[in-house]
Amino acid sequence: MLRFLFILIFISFPAMAQEKDPLEGSGLPVPRFVSLASEKVFVRSGPALRYPIKWIYQKEGMPVEVVQEFDTWRKVRDIEGAEGWIHQSLLKGKRSVVVQGDEPVSLLSEPEIEGKEMARLEPSVVAYVQECNAVWCKVTAEGYAGWAPRTSLWGLYDTE
Repeated sequence: MLRFLFILIFISFPAMAQEKDPLEGSGLPVPRFVSLASEKVFVRSGPALRYPIKWIYQKEGMPVEVVQEFDTWRKVRDIEGAEGWIHQSLLKGKRSVVVQGDEPVSLLSEPEIEGKEMARLEPSVVAYVQECNAVWCKVTAEGYAGWAPRTSLWGLYDTE
């Protein structure tokens, strides 16, 4: 009986060894876009509290691109190409975009150039994505909703 019990225990160990290593990250696709979950987010030079703070984001909802994961830390890239590490608790999956370029972008009532202008979004304004097609994205920003050209927004992949 003891030999049978030993065999069962021995056989079950290989299955346990195949479980996901917690240091590998979330298992979600990398790269991917996420947004900042807080008004104040510390960006560090490495994936732990012992690494120095490189800078502080001060805009909740700002989109960042996760380019690497380590345990509960995410290496992110922002619209300017700067990279650093943020703890996962300071990120959320709600999709946002930021208006890029130097000129304001018209937020239109319909996904067509003849749509009525609902508002103008200044460069660097953060907007939340509701849906997109090949040319336009329906977004909400500061109480306004409408359609903006995809090319004026940062935080989206061409394939989405």
